[in-house]
Amino acid sequence: MKYILVTGGVISGIGKGIIASSVGTILKSCGLHVTAIKIDPYINIDAGTFSPYEHVVPHITDAIQEWVVKQAKVPVDDDDVEPQVCVIELGGTVGDIESMPFIEAFRQFQFKVKRENFCNIHVSLIPQPSATGEQKTKPTQNSVRELRGLGLSPDLIMCRCSTALENSVKEKISMFCHVEPEQVICVHDVSSIYRVPLLLEDQGVVSYLSRRLNMPIETRPRRMLTKWKEMSDRSDRLLEHCSIALVGKYTKFSDSYASVIKALEHSALAISHKLEVKYIDSAYLEPCTLQEEPVKYHEAWQKLCSSDGILVPGGFGVRGTEGKIHAINWARKQKKPFLGVCLGMQLAVCEFARNVLGWADANSTEFDPESKYPVVIDMPEHNPGQMGGTMRLGKRRTIFKTSNSVLRKLYGDTEYVDERHRHRFEVNPELKSHFEEKGFRFVGQDVEGERMEVIELDDHPYFIGVQYHPEFTSRPIKPSPPYLGLLLAAAGKLQSCLQKGCRLSPRDTYSDRSGSSTPDSEISELKLPSISSE
Repeated sequence: MKYILVTGGVISGIGKGIIASSVGTILKSCGLHVTAIKIDPYINIDAGTFSPYEHVVPHITDAIQEWVVKQAKVPVDDDDVEPQVCVIELGGTVGDIESMPFIEAFRQFQFKVKRENFCNIHVSLIPQPSATGEQKTKPTQNSVRELRGLGLSPDLIMCRCSTALENSVKEKISMFCHVEPEQVICVHDVSSIYRVPLLLEDQGVVSYLSRRLNMPIETRPRRMLTKWKEMSDRSDRLLEHCSIALVGKYTKFSDSYASVIKALEHSALAISHKLEVKYIDSAYLEPCTLQEEPVKYHEAWQKLCSSDGILVPGGFGVRGTEGKIHAINWARKQKKPFLGVCLGMQLAVCEFARNVLGWADANSTEFDPESKYPVVIDMPEHNPGQMGGTMRLGKRRTIFKTSNSVLRKLYGDTEYVDERHRHRFEVNPELKSHFEEKGFRFVGQDVEGERMEVIELDDHPYFIGVQYHPEFTSRPIKPSPPYLGLLLAAAGKLQSCLQKGCRLSPRDTYSDRSGSSTPDSEISELKLPSISSE
């Protein structure tokens, strides 16, 4: 097993995640089996319960080194082959108190696995003050010095900068950071993050890692990178626009919905549209805001009404839920394309129960335990008195109960899909018949037929809700079907796509093999939807 540790210096949010995933991408294109681990210094019993606006005191686990070795060996591909390379992203910034225990753990770890199996990529900043226009190396020098003082020596220094590194700057970093010039990699601003793997490839990162870690990499044409370049070129030539209203409660911080935004971008790129996301704080859609802050109320509704499609993502807590229900009601009545994910699906059930079935009190027991019509209830395995470690997590199978399903067709007309879950509450199965009598169909259910997984509304261009989180398996060259459907409907191209037999891959069944580490065979055949304007 080869381990590649990615650390960051100078500032947070410098792009360690993009660098780590880009390194993984170009290694996968060489035919290697690659896995990845993200270590966040902010750890608790169940980190998923934190608000994205918060940071917390870290709880450090012991035996982290053994955990990394064990986790790195877990197969991540459908062929169950043990990974050959593990890319580890260490969150935070070198020098922060939160990351110190992890730095020390990896200092020891490098000796356990031996030098030929471990290397460190350090991502640093090269600022360029507008007053002088000169690229400054001192922050990077200080960051590398700090890292070396903690016992880790970077093998590659990836320099984030606004413009390409000047040769003199590169040589200066090489001299004062004790690395060869070829080990200083320029990662300047590019038109799209999808160009970063190509940037690293052009600067010989693969050949260096091959020598440094003694990895046998064949020098042959790599179809995956060819496909990747085609996709990157297309992303720079997009002319048509499509707007999606994201109605949530953490909209002041776009990274709160990072996976959702990426899934939308993947789908927009697949249909050759430029994505515009309109962030709407769901609380601003509620009637009480009209009285307290009328300007914010009208601005929020103007954004919603002017969007081509509406997305209500997952979340927890009662704040803003009524605003989400108002948005869902508007999408249903105005026949605006809608996708509800996890909580978004549950609130779509609540909205339909209230306004179509006439159950004015309908709600989730998460928000109103005394509701006369508990259309969403806590799962039997959930302990209401305990928040941490009680969610239904991980990959679960969803069975399509009918062939007459839009989402089933988007998945390639498969009988089932395996998607990732993260929830504590579920639709009340005892009330299922009341909804289906009115055209609100539960077209996807779990293997036992007890949990409602997918909803579709009859007589609507696209009104879909999923209990799972499809954004987690979306890939740039293989977008998530629920999100793709939303973008197609928002662009007015869904029906033409379905009539042509819209399919994301040549396979008869859908899987998340787009995450495979040996993708050449499928990438060479992969056809993104080619849809002409109607």
